[in-house]
Amino acid sequence: MTDQIADTGNIQTTGDATPAPTAALFGAEIAGAEQQAADGQAPADAQADAGITEADAAAEGVKPNGAPESYDFKAPEGVVFDDAVIGEFSTVAKELGLSQDAAQKIVERLTPKLAERTAHAQAEAVTKYRAELVSQVKADKEIGGDKLNEKLAVADKALSAFGTPELRTLLNTSGLGDHPEIIRAFYRAGVAISEDKFVPGGTKPSKAEQSAASRLYG
Repeated sequence: MTDQIADTGNIQTTGDATPAPTAALFGAEIAGAEQQAADGQAPADAQADAGITEADAAAEGVKPNGAPESYDFKAPEGVVFDDAVIGEFSTVAKELGLSQDAAQKIVERLTPKLAERTAHAQAEAVTKYRAELVSQVKADKEIGGDKLNEKLAVADKALSAFGTPELRTLLNTSGLGDHPEIIRAFYRAGVAISEDKFVPGGTKPSKAEQSAASRLYG
């Protein structure tokens, strides 16, 4: 827990906060594909030069403009396509008359760049979010203030007492260890175990302890 908020109060991100790559956008890159299609040879002309008749194209499930009835895009390894986005791209590809191979090449070229851009944006968002959490902890009336480091030490004591190494790793890598409510819970637990008093066997409880027990249990 103190791994996230150091003595200086600066955030220290731990673990790999970069999400798995995903082809979630095509956006402005589609316009580039349109421009490339406009600059190159028309699909119908290329088809005629190759000696492909409309009957041949129909037999292969390809429209006269070069586009198939439907596209079957293969996602690169480790990438999951967004159905809505890939559907929109299919519509644009069909309007441009792109063949299956041509459209697949565009997908293969754009996917890594888009995944990299998305991952970078998500990493920046996570860093900003964790910095905001640290600011909230510092300003918190119960766990922040001048004695922040002391209170974090108390919370860390409770985490060590009740948590596991796996829980600590989870808190560090997910950013939950920076959340004020998580720190507050462990801080209160740390205070509670610090105030607990062990009564040896044969020792008579004090009057205050007897009164508390009477109220609770009769």
